[in-house]
Amino acid sequence: MVLMHVLFEHAAGYALFAVREVEEVGLLLPQVEESVLSLGKFNNMVNLAAFFPFKSAQAALENMNAISEGVVHADLKLFLETNLPLSGKKKAVLGVSDAKIGAALQEEFTVSIQTGGAVAEITRGVRLHFHSLVKGLTGLAASKAQLGLGHSYSRAKVKFNVNRADNMIIQSIALLDQLDKDINTFSMRVREWYGYHFPELIKIVSENSMYCRLAQLIGNRKELSEESLESLEEVVMDSAKAQAILDASRSSMGMDISPIDLINIERFSNRVVSLAAYRLELQEYLRSKMSQVAPNLAALIGEVVGARLISHAGSLTNLAKYPASTVQILGAEKALFRALKTRGNTPKYGLIFHSTFIGRAAAKNKGRISRYLANKCTIASRIDCFSEVPTSVFGDKLREQVEERLSFYETGEVPRKNVEVMKEAVKEAGDVAADIKRKLEKKEKKRKKREKKLQELGANGDTNGDAEVEDGEADTPVAKKKKKKQAAEETEEAEAVETPAKKKKKLKAGDAEETTDNGTEETPAKKKKRKSETLEAEAADEAPETVVSEKKKKKKKRETE
Repeated sequence: MVLMHVLFEHAAGYALFAVREVEEVGLLLPQVEESVLSLGKFNNMVNLAAFFPFKSAQAALENMNAISEGVVHADLKLFLETNLPLSGKKKAVLGVSDAKIGAALQEEFTVSIQTGGAVAEITRGVRLHFHSLVKGLTGLAASKAQLGLGHSYSRAKVKFNVNRADNMIIQSIALLDQLDKDINTFSMRVREWYGYHFPELIKIVSENSMYCRLAQLIGNRKELSEESLESLEEVVMDSAKAQAILDASRSSMGMDISPIDLINIERFSNRVVSLAAYRLELQEYLRSKMSQVAPNLAALIGEVVGARLISHAGSLTNLAKYPASTVQILGAEKALFRALKTRGNTPKYGLIFHSTFIGRAAAKNKGRISRYLANKCTIASRIDCFSEVPTSVFGDKLREQVEERLSFYETGEVPRKNVEVMKEAVKEAGDVAADIKRKLEKKEKKRKKREKKLQELGANGDTNGDAEVEDGEADTPVAKKKKKKQAAEETEEAEAVETPAKKKKKLKAGDAEETTDNGTEETPAKKKKRKSETLEAEAADEAPETVVSEKKKKKKKRETE
């Protein structure tokens, strides 16, 4: 007799069900399928052995992440060690719905694992009647737990997506290709539409964006004159072409066009011009994004071709996992399978054909250089994917190697060995990484200093606000000292501002008053005494505290003597 248990993972917790009459269950699968639908029959076949509820939503998320990755969580291990009868006469069998977690459990415990057959049907029945089989759990609570865990699991997957940096590059290159198609289509529409009025302009100006700008500028060709020659030169950047446009407008074979039609043509050409300007901005954004995400691949093969390789592979991680032979023909899958089907020659290159190296190579060397370039692209993508500090040192060195290989095919000059080049690259990359880390540390220190200053200012603001709120309280001693200092500084400044003439006038006025009081004039010696007394009085008024302290010191000296 086999003792079988089925493990069921729910948003509320882990559940272990004991299955009765397991030999009959294994033989009669159609009966199991029928009994799953009715709770009474299914309850006779399956019995709840143990239930382990999750403590929190965070614990549930951690357990589900572990299960999805095929890892045995500590909670699950403890639950099975406690409740699964591993030792006994009867042979224990554990039924699991997922083969990945089943393999991990088989390594962890000495128990046979079963995944298919009757286990799938029993799991389906448990999922259907779970809230009825577990006491104290309602259907509403179970559905809420499932909904909450589903939201948190999806949010965590999106948040910790390793390919999230590549997604922007993939979308940007897709939009860039779409914009190229749209601008080309719209420009042809403007050419055809405005060509009814001014057909000679198509032969003079062949570039699409320039033609749209000219159609927007010219409008009605009959209104062109010598005055508009400068504005034409600004657009065309050629005086001969501007003159040719002016001459062609005077002798044009085009039909007359109404103002409403011209307004519509100008609006449409304005849209095309704005799209062309946006395309340039998007290309600059893609360049900056590639320098952050895959700097080595961008330095080796270019931003646009590197972005196309990442987009075609699905992510930078997938591209790093590809061998060099796959990267070589990436983008030429149709030609490859056609060649395999018809037993013809397989393609030599795919998307990497758009790089400059293959175009510069001779016809006989195109296959060799594409194979070598694909090898270097694989190395660059792996460095970009798994390096902590993004630098373009390795990409520049790999580009130099491809250049040397090209010159070797053409001139026979022997290139450097890969070991030597990589040693130089590792040394340079270490220096660059150290500089970047140093800069980042400085930025972090500055940021922390700013935060501290802001906190201190906030704390000071709070204390000042509290002091202002307290009504009827006197100023603090520190505030009093500050006020005294400010008042002393102000008096000193006022005395410095007073001119010597004013001082003389004041002294004269003082002397006149003294003479009027005494009735007789004082001698020069007496005047000097008076001046010295007034100066001493001012000094005493300015610093009364120092005088008091000096007096105290003198008294102490006398007492000691």
